[in-house]
Amino acid sequence: MKTIDEQLKIILKGVDSIIDEKDLKEKLEKAEKEGKQLTVKLGLDPSAPDIHLGHTVVLRKMKQLQDLGHKVVILIGDFTGKIGDPTGKSVTRKALTTEQVLENAQTYKEQIFKVLDPEKTEVRFNSEWLGELKFDEVVKLAATITVARMLEREDFKKRYENQQPISVHEFFYPLMQGYDSVALNADIELGGTDQRFNLLMGRSLQREFEQESQVVIMMPLLEGLDGVNKMSKSLGNYIGIDEPAAVMYQKAMEIPDELIIKYYNLVTDVHPDEVAKVVERLENGENPRNIKMELAREIVRLYNSEEDVVAAEERFKSVFQKGQIPEDILTVEVSKEGLDVVGVLVENKIVQSKSEVRRLATQGGVKVNGEKVTNLAEVNAKDELVIQVGKKKFIKIVLV
Repeated sequence: MKTIDEQLKIILKGVDSIIDEKDLKEKLEKAEKEGKQLTVKLGLDPSAPDIHLGHTVVLRKMKQLQDLGHKVVILIGDFTGKIGDPTGKSVTRKALTTEQVLENAQTYKEQIFKVLDPEKTEVRFNSEWLGELKFDEVVKLAATITVARMLEREDFKKRYENQQPISVHEFFYPLMQGYDSVALNADIELGGTDQRFNLLMGRSLQREFEQESQVVIMMPLLEGLDGVNKMSKSLGNYIGIDEPAAVMYQKAMEIPDELIIKYYNLVTDVHPDEVAKVVERLENGENPRNIKMELAREIVRLYNSEEDVVAAEERFKSVFQKGQIPEDILTVEVSKEGLDVVGVLVENKIVQSKSEVRRLATQGGVKVNGEKVTNLAEVNAKDELVIQVGKKKFIKIVLV
């Protein structure tokens, strides 16, 4: 067993805010004294089950709590998912069907176990209790919170001030999420900073039901590879946990230098003391590239075998540091007659548009068979063309 101070150090790593640390320490001390586990809750709304590294920030914190011996409960909101979380929405969200919710929930279960230990993880569905509430119990639950309190929530407040419609059922979402904490008698609930209102609702309702209020731990949002926007598949600035090891490693090397420590804190299990050493190395002027390679290994290792990690790093070194052609290069067969090299690059998503590849070529960013080419229209058609666009994109065109 780790000491209380050691547990706190690990739990607080990368955390944006906690309500509150004093309560957490008391809960940890009480659990140790009574030989019990703390119940740690994470609610998932099964509306977007395709998980990337940004989604794993709270899951990674759950894993750390799990490794400290606490009981983690993944609560899949199959009931609340049919309403839809209004957080950050300017309009009422379209409700999911039961079939969509269950399909997404199953996908979530498969993906969360890439982070959590399935043998030590309890998965619950909030339809177990929310679906059983009678109408008089729902009215009693609604009576615990005023409309004024609901309108303190930023998104509701803005919609009310802008005279945009708010459906009554949307007020029930934070109530139901809070009631989930009552049903589980949660000691700790995790979530993103955008979930603050919903998370605090759990504390309020637990007091109404004469339970000890849960500690709320909020994790920051993770910027993507562009260093600006929240990690998102739609923006293309993400690292997917299902992607091949070589792709994960390559993308990890694109993390902006100023975000190295944030990624260490939020998406790895590296101990806080070791992260502090990394901070010191950067402050002492060590090349961030060396440290980023270590970070890339840590990220890839979490979702792949050690053999895959080594292979991914070797591929990166040979292709991107030594300029060699990758062994797994995309290869396409194209007719010699009427060859349109630019069209082939666009069709195979090496570039987004013809204008982009022409611009890159004039800037010296395109090579054909190892030689820089400024005008692809003048390329002589031989048996085979190996085209490199920028440092990372390769395609082999076999002429037939």
